[in-house]
Amino acid sequence: MKALILSIVVPCFNEFPVIDETAKQLSGVLSSLIEARLLDKKSFILFVNDGSKDNTWAKIQELNIANRYVCGLNLAGNVGHQNALMAGLSVAKDESDIIVSIDADLQDDVKVISHMVQEYYKGFDIVYGVRDSRQTDTFFKRNSALGFYKFMSMLGVKSVYNHADYRLMSKRSVEQLMQFRERNLYLRGIVPLIGYNTTTVYYNRSERFAGESKYPLTKLINLAVDGITSFSVKPVRLILSVGFLFLLLSIVAIIYTLISYFTGHVVAGWTSMILSLWFIGALILISIGVVGEYIGKIYIEVKDRPRFNIETVLLKK
Repeated sequence: MKALILSIVVPCFNEFPVIDETAKQLSGVLSSLIEARLLDKKSFILFVNDGSKDNTWAKIQELNIANRYVCGLNLAGNVGHQNALMAGLSVAKDESDIIVSIDADLQDDVKVISHMVQEYYKGFDIVYGVRDSRQTDTFFKRNSALGFYKFMSMLGVKSVYNHADYRLMSKRSVEQLMQFRERNLYLRGIVPLIGYNTTTVYYNRSERFAGESKYPLTKLINLAVDGITSFSVKPVRLILSVGFLFLLLSIVAIIYTLISYFTGHVVAGWTSMILSLWFIGALILISIGVVGEYIGKIYIEVKDRPRFNIETVLLKK
């Protein structure tokens, strides 16, 4: 069995406090797999600097000299986690046979990479890293995540529950991924569309090794909105359905009003009128917002602007 070249793509945004330890642990994984003759000695780690404001890029340059496995990719500006990951994959696919993507915070168990490689040799093009449980999450985060995945399933979106962006992909699956040109990326929904044989490996998620989370609540909400609006038009159809429902209710209200008028039981209902106005007004604004979200995405997509600008690439010779 020929040993293949593995690249590990690690998007980084202000990850200076953790990057030394990340490089150390990932290097240990590569060394053990190379010694076991499962990987070629040309395997490497590709840190992608996504416009960090701290010394992340300087540390990557330093590690590129000191560590035999570390390579670097510097983006000209911050483009967000999903686009930074795509930038890393676009470079890594030309230099390797299989690619693993993982976050820099060490919350994902790096030891699982060896299991992913073994699954690849069994014939799987895509291997998803899936959390065993969410016991370490807060009650709100655990239940909101569950609700989100169920909602996505109702919309008909293919996704892997408790999977983020920790996965192994073959060269050909990454090449196919590059055919998806949208700017509003939700890779957790796009990757299952590729096809090919897939499987999962399970692991326990740890606390962040150092630094602060780069996915606060606002970014998680934005990611969820991208996921919903990028893969389904059902929210727009739901608005249409609600419109027809209110049309039926209005017909009933008209009949009731006419009966009340002709029977002489007309009563000034100030409270009910105000409540109705507020409710319908809110519904109209929400509906306009949902439609506007789709129009906004169309506006961004038709411009077809580059998703990232690669400034510097540091590879081993």
